[in-house]
Amino acid sequence: MKNVLVIGGGASGMAAAYAAASSGASVTLIEKNEKLGKKVYITGKGRCNVTNACPKEEFIRNVVTNPRFLYGAYHRFSNEELTALLESAGCRLKTERGNRVFPVSDHASDVIRAFEKLLSGLGVKVLLRHELVSLETEEGAVTGADVRTPDGGTAFFPVDSVVLSTGGLSYPLTGSTGDGYRILKALGHEIVRPLPALVPLETLEDWTKTLPGLTLKNVTLTVRSGSKTLFSEFGEMLFTHFGVSGPIALSASSFITERLDRGERLPAEIDLKPALDPETLDRRLQREFSENGKKQLSNVLTALLPSSLIPAVLLSAGLDKEKTASVVSKEERKKLAETLKALPFTIVSTRGFAEAIITKGGVSVREVRPDTMESKRIRGLFIAGELLDVDALTGGFNLQAAWSTGYAAGKGAAGQ
Repeated sequence: MKNVLVIGGGASGMAAAYAAASSGASVTLIEKNEKLGKKVYITGKGRCNVTNACPKEEFIRNVVTNPRFLYGAYHRFSNEELTALLESAGCRLKTERGNRVFPVSDHASDVIRAFEKLLSGLGVKVLLRHELVSLETEEGAVTGADVRTPDGGTAFFPVDSVVLSTGGLSYPLTGSTGDGYRILKALGHEIVRPLPALVPLETLEDWTKTLPGLTLKNVTLTVRSGSKTLFSEFGEMLFTHFGVSGPIALSASSFITERLDRGERLPAEIDLKPALDPETLDRRLQREFSENGKKQLSNVLTALLPSSLIPAVLLSAGLDKEKTASVVSKEERKKLAETLKALPFTIVSTRGFAEAIITKGGVSVREVRPDTMESKRIRGLFIAGELLDVDALTGGFNLQAAWSTGYAAGKGAAGQ
């Protein structure tokens, strides 16, 4: 019987402990927090978007970094296998818009309880408030772990294999403080620079910061670098006191965070009327101006835009908000239409890890076996979850990547 130590009790760690124990291994799971799944509790605004119910190929298309690496793990433990497992443990699930899967109760705690039930039933020993200090190796293989105990002492755990699943750097208050990166780097692993991803964006222009709380629905956000389009997506976004956030802004961050980290300032634009082509939009403006000729532009545009956004649009178009519609020239109307189709602003940075949903970067996947998650440098060491240089878009994809890589690592650690 293999003696397996799982370090980190988040999504990937719980999946790893379950997989190893269900394969006949003797499993101990250590977690430095006072409870398992502390980050899982806050995902999906406390509802826990456990996975996405889309087909495999669509799932892989939503992985931003190293999608091909995930094929093996996803094949071993897919979204369907996850949902079947959770429901077998009493956590009923439902599928919402965008194939997002949530507990029927809308409580993330039900997901944690389901895994606690599964682990308990398999005899997994769970040690809370225990924190990894270092891993011991001999002749290129892991032999044990030094662990800090709740009383401040240190205990040595002899092992046959270890699953390291300590998380990245996002939401550090949940315990994701980069411990795993430090330990793996000391063991010779290449660490791709960790950066915040699925994170709000800071902007240069003042006008973007004067609209906190304004939500734009059914718009298209595009970000470029020179002539190259880095990101373009239709959906919802919102303005904040520092810049922009919301679903499509968060998604954009995953494609541009590395460039921002290098100091690039990226031009962006919002198509406020993506359903209208330029000619149709121009006809709409002509009609509005003709029917409301005596009104000021700022009043006429309320039929097209949220009132709080109108000053920014007119400023960008170079138009006086007090000008009446009847005296707007053809060229001015054309400039206004162009601005409605491409309201420009500049992205200068992301917010920090405290506001990031996930971490981009981590252990280079070139150093990890994709079928078992075993390190190619240290035998018996398996790496799972957010520690890996794998990240995806919102919608349950990152959590499924954690479940899948954790499960594959647990199976591998148990010798399967």
